[in-house]
Amino acid sequence: MTQAHYRPALFDELDRCRVWIEAALKYSGGTHDWYDIVAGVLAGNFQLWPKEKSALIMEIITYPRKRVLNVFLGGGDLTELASMHDEVIEWAKKNGCTGAIISGRKGWQRAYERHGWAPLHVTLQKEFEA
Repeated sequence: MTQAHYRPALFDELDRCRVWIEAALKYSGGTHDWYDIVAGVLAGNFQLWPKEKSALIMEIITYPRKRVLNVFLGGGDLTELASMHDEVIEWAKKNGCTGAIISGRKGWQRAYERHGWAPLHVTLQKEFEA
């Protein structure tokens, strides 16, 4: 990691949130590990949204016809995570997004329905050897 990419305050905040992020990673289907998240946040590819008792990890995905905020990890206090809703959506709008998606366990649906979120599709997974 070059000096230009090392930001001590951000790294300290990632470390403070590590327990919540790693707990969420257990449900990610093996797509990322802790070091992938740290590298993505420090490189600016992922956004860390920390709170007192929880944290979100997000990224912006640009599809051919739409730009969306992808909230793909969230850990800690679910009520606190849901309280970030308006602030996160406003940030997404300011960054050119016209929608957002959340990947997570069913508890997310219950927590976010009051904000107008509805299921889009079900994600199924099958593991196999290459």
